[in-house]
Amino acid sequence: MDPRLRGDDSATREDDKATRKKQRIDSMKKFLLLNPRLIQLFFLGIASGLPLALTGSTLQAWYSTSSHVGLVAIGALALVGQPYVYKFLWAPFFDRYTLPFLGRRRGWMLLMQGLLALMIFIMAFFDPATHPLSLAFLAVGVAFLSASQDISIDAYRTDILGEQERGLGAAYGTGGYRVGMLISGSLAFVMAQYIGWNHTYEWMSLLMVLSMGVTLLSKEPEIFQAPSSLYVAMVEPLFSFFRRPHAFALLAFVILYKLSDALAMSLNTPFLLQGMHFSLAEVGVVYKTVGMGASFLGIFVGGALMLRWGLFNSLFYFGILQGASSLLFMVLAIIGKHWWFLLVAVFGENLFSGMGSAAFVALLMGLCDKRYTATQFALLSALAATGRVFVGPLAGILAETFGWPSFYILSALAALPGLVMLGWLSSRREEWSYSVSQ
Repeated sequence: MDPRLRGDDSATREDDKATRKKQRIDSMKKFLLLNPRLIQLFFLGIASGLPLALTGSTLQAWYSTSSHVGLVAIGALALVGQPYVYKFLWAPFFDRYTLPFLGRRRGWMLLMQGLLALMIFIMAFFDPATHPLSLAFLAVGVAFLSASQDISIDAYRTDILGEQERGLGAAYGTGGYRVGMLISGSLAFVMAQYIGWNHTYEWMSLLMVLSMGVTLLSKEPEIFQAPSSLYVAMVEPLFSFFRRPHAFALLAFVILYKLSDALAMSLNTPFLLQGMHFSLAEVGVVYKTVGMGASFLGIFVGGALMLRWGLFNSLFYFGILQGASSLLFMVLAIIGKHWWFLLVAVFGENLFSGMGSAAFVALLMGLCDKRYTATQFALLSALAATGRVFVGPLAGILAETFGWPSFYILSALAALPGLVMLGWLSSRREEWSYSVSQ
């Protein structure tokens, strides 16, 4: 007799598990072969990631090579990225108001992309050697517009994807984001060595203009009822989220999960340029080739493994690997300048970071109420960015005080709090994860 007819709960659970696994695989095939939104999400991810390095690692490199700023001051440049942390404050405007062109999501996307192209072009007329503060303030403006573009693109992606599409959708969007960062990071390094930083920023502004074409060609997602007032758009998303059980624990996890990654990456550029004495071209070429390939591999392997392992197991294993990648740079700091081990370290960093990012973004999308996608995703992603923004000054102090090997050991240990919090939340997921695929 079929065990299900005897009321065998274990057999039923096994059947349910097999059914969910088959649905995930079928969803992956359908999404890969039939869904043109993948390509759009990929290129929108590039547009989203492009400005980040221009106000982060690339800006640090420009200051390092032009004005010989110390480690602590270079670390302090991470504060330029504060708009990424506070973007939830103006995200309700994107939920409440619709511009008179292209719809609720794409209208804001197009406007932010146009303003970003203009502001990055203006940055090209300044130099940190003569106008360090002016350039820093312009970078803050770019960060504000970039954070605003992220609000609209993240809301667009979350609105347009179904539950079974989130893992692969996150992989493609994150993949594009990483490519955007590599273009404005590693490729910009190589370009700067040959044409100078000013012309490099001019070319980056042109890429932002091209991204506007992707927005024009994209399809507007299904319309959800907009909040009735700005007050409702500001207040109800918070009430909606905090009515969820263990809401504060969820927020703590969002902050902690990428902390190890953020701490290590905040000073990777000064470490390789000043600590290991690699050239701009060497660092740029390695990140452009090995880094880009590992990023792609990590993101898509991460998306595929999520279909097999589920979201929470993937977050745990990927989180361990993210932390372990810092130890590769510790080894490089000990053995000194070594071209082949640089390849290994960059490959591991990008591979494991890409895997973790794909799972993390899928979680954030699952936590959002689609009536308030812009505000809730902005709040969650802003909290996730606190590590990247605020660990910069601390990272500079730790590196100068303890040296590079100890700094990267501390970076690896910073992964532990997030993993502990994940274990606690995973054991209680039936209480809070009603909208998240298991």
